[in-house]
Amino acid sequence: MTEAPPHPKPAATVLLVRDAPQLEVLMVRRSSGMAFGASAWVFPGGKVAGADADEAWQEFSDGSYSAYERSLRIAAARETFEESGLLLAEDRADGRVPDAEVCARLGRFRPEVEADSSVFLRMVKEAGLRLTLDRLAPFAHWITPAFEPRRFDTHFFLAVAPELQVAHHDGREAIDHGWVSPAAVLEQRLKGETKLMFPTRLNLELLGSAANVAEAERSARGRRIVTVEPELIDQDGRRILRIPAEAGYSLVEEAIERVMS
Repeated sequence: MTEAPPHPKPAATVLLVRDAPQLEVLMVRRSSGMAFGASAWVFPGGKVAGADADEAWQEFSDGSYSAYERSLRIAAARETFEESGLLLAEDRADGRVPDAEVCARLGRFRPEVEADSSVFLRMVKEAGLRLTLDRLAPFAHWITPAFEPRRFDTHFFLAVAPELQVAHHDGREAIDHGWVSPAAVLEQRLKGETKLMFPTRLNLELLGSAANVAEAERSARGRRIVTVEPELIDQDGRRILRIPAEAGYSLVEEAIERVMS
């Protein structure tokens, strides 16, 4: 009897963008010891944790969402903080966005949040902050193919990076970081200088079609999100991944050997 594929775990990742002056996106390099995407350049993100669904988050985050949608966005904000130190939040009293000094002071919580996701809620509450979930624009939705042993149901979001904050990789899961133009990192991949996972590459191409942050955000908020769950097919003796044409990417088929490169 054929064994059922593992159920994909909910996950969230964020394309943090800025104009400097050209459109740039924050990427982090995963540790070589990671079980998934080792050494690849990715957007900050990770699995949804149980604490991300805590009902108390309704008081300490904006927007009106279903419990599941809120947990995805909380996970996106938490993973952004863990891996880059950036806080997608505002002061509950006056609406000011935390600056570099505030983020540096709260940065000591990053290892604790990584070890125990419930610490993130306590930190936000005690710091007098509220997460700004409305600033996360849905960008894409990918589900790991059924043949993979580790599967994720990943929601990609786009967010404008807070202007007064400075990114710092955590040195554990993320061992490097950089603000890069989509075109530049895609060119580095072609030269064999950068390792990208398939969804990362295609979402960089999609992001790169925008000239600036305003256009990227407008496009994301106006686009219909089509779920992509690549299908493995055999084509003339070659193993090919096929994705839906309506998802709007530059290709619908890719040879399996080119997927992780």
